[in-house]
Amino acid sequence: MQFDIQNMSCGGCVRSVTKAIHSVDPAAKVTPDLPNRKIVVMSEQSRDAFEVALEEAGYPATPGR
Repeated sequence: MQFDIQNMSCGGCVRSVTKAIHSVDPAAKVTPDLPNRKIVVMSEQSRDAFEVALEEAGYPATPGR
């Protein structure tokens, strides 16, 4: 699944977003695309669980295309 994270603008942001994703699923594969402010997550967990974790971490996400 892919998320657009508009306020992900630096390497520190990527680390924070990755940490939030791994708080839901430590085994998730996270592939950031910083220039386009997107992140791809490979996981069996629900999209909703990741959206909640990202929101709580200060990185609200919108579903990617």
